[in-house]
Amino acid sequence: MNSLLKHTALSLAAGFGLAGSVEAAEILVTSDITTSTTWTSDNTYNLQTQIYVMPGATLTIQPGTVIASDTGIGGSLAITKGAKLFAQGDKNNPIIFTSKADTATWTGGDPRTGTWRESANEWGNITIMGDGFISENATAGNTPTCSASNVAAMEGLVAAFPGDTKVLYGGGNDDDDSGSLSHVSLRYGGKVIGLNNELNGLSLGGIGRETDIDHVEIMNNVDDGVEIWGGTVNLKNLSVWNIGDDSVDIDQGYRGKMQYVLIVQGFSADASQGSGVGDNCFETDGAEDSDWQPVTTTVIYNATVVGQLFDGDGGTAWRDNARVQYHNCVFTDLGEQLVRFDDVDGDGANGYGHNGTLSWASTWTTPYNSVPVHANDCPPGTYNAQTAGMLAQITDSVFYNNLAANAYTEATNVGVLNPANNNVVEPANSPIVSVTRAAPVVKGGKLMAQVVGLDPRPANDALVAADFCAGDDFIEPVKFRGAFAPGDDWLDGWTASQAFGFTPASDVWSNEGCNFAGVSGFPILAASGDLTGGSTNQTDLLLAAPNALTALFLALGPGTTPAPFKGGTLKPVPFFPLIFLPTDAMGEIHVPYLWPAGVPAGIEIWQQFGIQDGGANNGVSLSNAVVGLTP
Repeated sequence: MNSLLKHTALSLAAGFGLAGSVEAAEILVTSDITTSTTWTSDNTYNLQTQIYVMPGATLTIQPGTVIASDTGIGGSLAITKGAKLFAQGDKNNPIIFTSKADTATWTGGDPRTGTWRESANEWGNITIMGDGFISENATAGNTPTCSASNVAAMEGLVAAFPGDTKVLYGGGNDDDDSGSLSHVSLRYGGKVIGLNNELNGLSLGGIGRETDIDHVEIMNNVDDGVEIWGGTVNLKNLSVWNIGDDSVDIDQGYRGKMQYVLIVQGFSADASQGSGVGDNCFETDGAEDSDWQPVTTTVIYNATVVGQLFDGDGGTAWRDNARVQYHNCVFTDLGEQLVRFDDVDGDGANGYGHNGTLSWASTWTTPYNSVPVHANDCPPGTYNAQTAGMLAQITDSVFYNNLAANAYTEATNVGVLNPANNNVVEPANSPIVSVTRAAPVVKGGKLMAQVVGLDPRPANDALVAADFCAGDDFIEPVKFRGAFAPGDDWLDGWTASQAFGFTPASDVWSNEGCNFAGVSGFPILAASGDLTGGSTNQTDLLLAAPNALTALFLALGPGTTPAPFKGGTLKPVPFFPLIFLPTDAMGEIHVPYLWPAGVPAGIEIWQQFGIQDGGANNGVSLSNAVVGLTP
């Protein structure tokens, strides 16, 4: 079988539940990558040491490829400044980085199976180093203003000799392109180099905004889940579970954006907090010594944060002049404060207000476009992640079951609970569908109740935010709170959380994309049921314009051809008879139906709503499309 046919066979096998039916050859990776290379899904790859992709080289990893390294030897992958990584999996064929101890639990080599284990530090991580601006005062010769000469050595990497540049990140190109990651699952990583020198699940140093990162999962890591030092890279659809330190850690003047972030706090090992037991959910450092440039100035939309009730740490921790906006989020089950004012990072910095920088209180009342100290020394466009509001704020979010006595003390001090911020402290009704926990155990001296079941889709207060979040060329303008749209589990098909049984098993219905054209409403279509003969199914339209006429477009696939329609995209094309229905006063439609017997297997059923919406393009808004596959 030639390589193309073999890859096609493997991809089809993975897509139809037969992954592992063709035995893959193992490739031992023992030396740095100096010329452009492709790793193919008909092999598995075993990182034998710290592997660098050197400047000028590109590593491409095909969908469905498994990189399973020998447990405990510390194999890792680092992309140097000037190199690129293209690891673009898909829902049915994710790219998985893990250890052989993990793959040993898979059934028949199928990555959609496996057993969760209390473990980490079984291999290294992915590190990507770029050319964006950073603030770093520990490197000799660096200056406190935005300078293309400012660089830093990456945490967890070891220089081969004095002056070894392959471990350095930082520069003067915020548009730097280090490649693309999509549908990548990173499991059981975090090589320990030495005291306070550990590899994170995904390390991003000075990465520019032309780098694309979406649908990335980190499951069980000894140190932070994702750590970002400076740069402007944007991240979307990020899932971070059972991390041994901070779930998302931001340093050295990060100025990108994030949307759709799931954090599930727990533990990866029975070790101290910071090396096995989770610390803060979001930890944000502003700049070195607070007054260096650039300063962390970022925006995070649609995070769902599930903390640890007994001994978890802060939902959001703030240090060294960090400026962060959180919008349309869910924070639940926090064991400590929603807003934790740490002020300094413990590395000799001076905190908020140092050398003319804004005080902690003033950061929450100062508009985003106020000129910060030294900002005139930075090029135009250095600060463009925030486009409205205050430099620090939390808005349109819901807080639930945060039971610490001081859970809202600092949040109240800085005005988070002021009515104008449209936040809700919910006393009774969970904003997510369900959370199931194991019995509490002591790990690293702390009482932990691990999440073993989670349906993170929105419920109750999370279904309707006070207003649309502010959309732009990256942020989607949604009108729900948290990381998941109604009926859309983007963890489905590619994650360890699903393989381990933590998140719901694959549904016959999948979300095929949204068209956010609404003005009077934000139409979301959710479908449920299994399409077996005689079964009850349901189509639900939510968050649409109230008392509006709608048309339900239907199509049988495969072979639908998306087409432009009234300022959006109509996906069920060609369609068959439209069903006209009005929304109720809540902007909802609920259509239950019995699925007939005798429909052949493998038939695609497409649905999508068009809704009268006077403020939208051409008076119509479109929901997302959903497609179901008959079993």
